[in-house]
Amino acid sequence: PDYGLRLYSRKVLIQEHSKELLPEYLRFIEGVVDSEDLPLNVSRETVQSNPVMRQLKRALTNRLTKEIKNLADAESDEDKTKYATFWSEFGGFIKEGIATDFESQKALTDLLRFRSSKGGEETWVSLKQYVERMGTDQLPIYYVLGESLRSVARSPHLDYFHAHQIEVLYLVDPIDGYMVSMLREYDGKAL
Repeated sequence: PDYGLRLYSRKVLIQEHSKELLPEYLRFIEGVVDSEDLPLNVSRETVQSNPVMRQLKRALTNRLTKEIKNLADAESDEDKTKYATFWSEFGGFIKEGIATDFESQKALTDLLRFRSSKGGEETWVSLKQYVERMGTDQLPIYYVLGESLRSVARSPHLDYFHAHQIEVLYLVDPIDGYMVSMLREYDGKAL
């Protein structure tokens, strides 16, 4: 299926699937953008090179990231449930953004959620929560890569961590290995 926002200039359709308005990792977003700043006579080919498009992309990306972060940081149980649902559905796209968009990596990192050895299969944990729960003598953030929650939870590599009550993040999505290779640290803690 094709993706991209519908781009209008003063209520006149310019482009049905404008892929230039958002970074590729936000391709799950649907909507309409109507800009008074785009000239009506702009051709569909020159839309891409128009400086207004770059400004729109930056503004839309920042606004969407801020709105998603507001939902992620919400305190109510209802909003936490909404974000867990969002994350289950679209988390892979955010991980793709961390791996491919270095400029947005810092903003996107706070949106990440993982299963862990302390929360099991039921609870999502953010990197911020993980760091807050770390022991004072623990320096890095630990994770284990695997194909499924069941396989990583039973990994013999975790025996040491269980014995010392150290939380380990479970990374089981296919993109997790690539994402972690690009995300080297969080809050001064190496992954």
